Amino acid sequence: MKVPPSPPQDATKFCEFVTASPTPFQAVENLTSKLEKNGFKRISEKNIDLNSFKSGSKLFYTRNQSSLVAFTLPNKISSENKKKNNTSISFAVGHLDSPCLKIRPISKKSKLGYLQVGCELYGGGIWSTWFDRDLSIAGRVIISNNTNNNQGESKYISKLVKIDRPLLRIPTLAIHLDRTINEAFKFNKETEFLPILGLVSDQLNNSNSTGNGNGNGISRSGTPQAFRSGTNTPSKSENENDISKMESKHHPLLLAVLADELGCEVSDIQDFELSLYDTQPSTVGGLSNEFVFSPRCDNLMTSFCTIEGLIEAADNGGNEDTIRCVILFDNEEVGSVSHHGAESNLLPSFVERITQLPEYQNIGYHNLLANSFLVSADMGHAVNPNYENKYEPNHSPYINGGIVIKTNANQRYTSNAQTTFLLRRVAKKAGVPVQEFEIRNDSTCGSTVGPHLSTHVRTVDIGLAQLSMHSIRETAGSHDVRYYIDFFKTYFDSLREIDLDLTVD
Repeated sequence: MKVPPSPPQDATKFCEFVTASPTPFQAVENLTSKLEKNGFKRISEKNIDLNSFKSGSKLFYTRNQSSLVAFTLPNKISSENKKKNNTSISFAVGHLDSPCLKIRPISKKSKLGYLQVGCELYGGGIWSTWFDRDLSIAGRVIISNNTNNNQGESKYISKLVKIDRPLLRIPTLAIHLDRTINEAFKFNKETEFLPILGLVSDQLNNSNSTGNGNGNGISRSGTPQAFRSGTNTPSKSENENDISKMESKHHPLLLAVLADELGCEVSDIQDFELSLYDTQPSTVGGLSNEFVFSPRCDNLMTSFCTIEGLIEAADNGGNEDTIRCVILFDNEEVGSVSHHGAESNLLPSFVERITQLPEYQNIGYHNLLANSFLVSADMGHAVNPNYENKYEPNHSPYINGGIVIKTNANQRYTSNAQTTFLLRRVAKKAGVPVQEFEIRNDSTCGSTVGPHLSTHVRTVDIGLAQLSMHSIRETAGSHDVRYYIDFFKTYFDSLREIDLDLTVD
């Protein structure tokens, strides 16, 4: 029997990253950890000291725990570049969010003996793929900081949580009860798409069981322990209890599982943002390990590869005229309109801070943006052999075929002759093949963060080819991961030099 080749190392690392990053919160945490291990220094956007912006610096900051700005400054700016105002920023941007189910502010539901969890749909998912999957919960939780010793520590803190075992399931109806199910699988998203968490009888049994005096019994992250409101609320005042009212909004056993995972009391939980995710790990597969089978390829593959490319470029040292910057936004899947989305001030405020530095004051905000360039990197649609007629024949990318230039005459993608010209030359220098994607005239087109950001800076839209975009399990190419990293590394190293060879305005 022929032994398949070993999976590409970069694809394996990507799969590990995705499995550990079920929400943007975990993705930011894992990417910033990677940056710190490679010599990048964390700074706070709320209290940025411009003195930390020194030549050759490698820095990053986050916003809302769900968006990220990482950048390197040149080791020096040559006197010639200062005189000609040739300094620029090479941006690579993407997004960290994916379609999912988010737990409602009041999620407690039950019906016919089942505990149900109320959820709101986020983004445009292929929701039918969420049925009969082993689902769990991840996100962030605001809790009381019981280690607060009145020496400047916050009274409340935000902690990330990821439950690593199946907790929920959205069950389909048996075919015996609906013989048309394979002809047209339709369902009501409000009444027929509710996850079940457990059985009412088990919750009653747990609430009647006894633990020790502190309410601490069997691990809540394994077999949920008893939940008793009276014994689990010793650390909070009556007024604080009235504010959160978490026990009346969510199933007690769900709160107990969260508390055990966080190492706190149920009464410490003040609020949360939690999403459902598929517990099946991301993996490399296919006859020759040519595929990545994974949730959230759109758009964690870009997030992973832009940061890897930035790190590899930084390892080559600085250059004399270019700031390298990766910005990863939240909320792209719902229009980018948020404090931490692409339509926020996250990019403009970064540029403003750069122009406050003595080395960049002469060039100014508008000149710096005019010199700069932005790659809007999102995933693209690979041709699907089962639906060939859905693709424009000359614009049908293949998995493991390299980066995909995405073009749309109606500006749903922002690529134009100038920006694609430059991108092709970067790709050629990197040794990365280039493909084209454009929709049919009788089809609709998605979009990216590119259209809004192109109002500030020259922009090109690119991606990698994948199948089943917005499914709970997507398929991408294992060799494309290295193509993407190599492209971004070369982009950060060489874009400005290539750009100066072209005169447009």
